[in-house]
Amino acid sequence: MIGIDPGHNGLNYTDPSFLDQQIWNGREYENCDTTGTETAGGYTEAQFNWNVATDLAADLESEGAGVVLTRSTNSGIGPCVDQRAQILDAAQSSVAIDIHADGGPTSGRGFAILLPVADGVNDGVVGSSQAFGVDVRSSFSATGMPVSTYDGTAGFSYRADLAGLNLTTVPKVLIECGNMQNATDAAMLSSTAFQQDAAVALADAITSFLS
Repeated sequence: MIGIDPGHNGLNYTDPSFLDQQIWNGREYENCDTTGTETAGGYTEAQFNWNVATDLAADLESEGAGVVLTRSTNSGIGPCVDQRAQILDAAQSSVAIDIHADGGPTSGRGFAILLPVADGVNDGVVGSSQAFGVDVRSSFSATGMPVSTYDGTAGFSYRADLAGLNLTTVPKVLIECGNMQNATDAAMLSSTAFQQDAAVALADAITSFLS
């Protein structure tokens, strides 16, 4: 089973009280979720994440893999970030990917792979998650999106503040596929062709990791 978490949800912005619920992220309390970012033209991260996730799921299923997604639509609210981790853990995913796009500085470009830091719950999968991250960086470079110029080092950022990584019991990384606040990245992220290329790259990374 392959786990896919398309970050946020299309109607999250309609229910601030839901988003403001406090959940335990493995180290501290944080908001249930956020709305996500968007391009200057109003193309939402939630839609981008959903498109890439569904393309990825279709690619993997065509290869005979089982897939579990943390949400089934982009016209809903939630689930909270801790519940997303629980869904992928409960499915005993062989590997999982959290799909996002960033809202970074307008001058910054590129994709970044966010990696877990050991906190107890995720201790058993920190090493395998890092190995998966190497596969993701290698494959995603083929999309034409550069490695991030502002987040992490050489495309990797170690994060101890994200429920999805803190609470995982399966190998997992979070990818920020580009910067929606940068005009060049935004044009790519809004493109159906790039979204399909991103899905293929992630499928290739998953295949490499599992083999």
